[in-house]
Amino acid sequence: MSPVVEVDKLSKWYGNILGIVDVSLTIGAGIKGLLGPNGAGKSTFLKLITGQLKPNIGTVKIFGLPLPSNPQLLTRVGYCPEYDSYYREMTGFEFIYSLVKLSGYDSRESVDKANQALVEVGLEERAGDLIKHYSLGMRQRLRIAQSIAHHPDLLILDEPLKGVDPIWRNKIINIIKSYQQQGKTVIVSSHILHEIEAMTEDIILINQGKVFAEGDIHYIRDLIKSHPHKIYVKTEESRKMAGGLINREEVLSINFSDQGLMVETLDRDKLLDLIAQLIIEKNIEVKELTSPDDNLQAVFKYLTER
Repeated sequence: MSPVVEVDKLSKWYGNILGIVDVSLTIGAGIKGLLGPNGAGKSTFLKLITGQLKPNIGTVKIFGLPLPSNPQLLTRVGYCPEYDSYYREMTGFEFIYSLVKLSGYDSRESVDKANQALVEVGLEERAGDLIKHYSLGMRQRLRIAQSIAHHPDLLILDEPLKGVDPIWRNKIINIIKSYQQQGKTVIVSSHILHEIEAMTEDIILINQGKVFAEGDIHYIRDLIKSHPHKIYVKTEESRKMAGGLINREEVLSINFSDQGLMVETLDRDKLLDLIAQLIIEKNIEVKELTSPDDNLQAVFKYLTER
């Protein structure tokens, strides 16, 4: 199958600030997850492949044709931005209708497609309300509707689950998966691993504007498992807790502080089980148990410094 998106040596910077650096990727049909911490360059990449930004260096091809030379390609692309962008005095229906019409459909088709999209995201009963009265979750669902209303061949979603309640989170994931079943292409970004994992096993890791790794979820999980986690235990019985942790295979190091201790491990789940066991067996009062580096930023920092 021919690639849907091809980028070659793509770079974008804003003055002295780097957006993305020397990114080369080929993306075909199916769902591709773009995973990285906030500020990693995900949104810049998505704006480049939707023609909203021009690269300083490198090329972008969509369906084999270069951007920005072929703006007609964008009628085949659906885009859900990370942030709100709407006219406050428009209703939900008017907003979706106008965007579908811009994709080249006549008035009757635009009405039908706008209504269908609003039904798909559960906003049909609020279609006549002004968008400024929508909740955060409703506006997010409206952004999903705008991206799918014209049935694009390429769907690009920037943090599509942000602000959505758990019920609609699952429904949106199912909408995204339905595109894969139709043989279409979806590129979806998130800084939350389990969100991407619920949609696809095909993942790109991006950090500081660079593609760090690309592969299936098992490869990505192996990378993340190699990241040592720090568990902070706030307790006035630090030495008692440390006595139960020392010389255990789950523990890499123990450092004391005024209010507790910081424990480093390669197996967070086993360490947490051990701490829970010690709390019961040794009757240790623990006021706080947190993992201060349990986030993607920490994972990337560790992996890039190896």
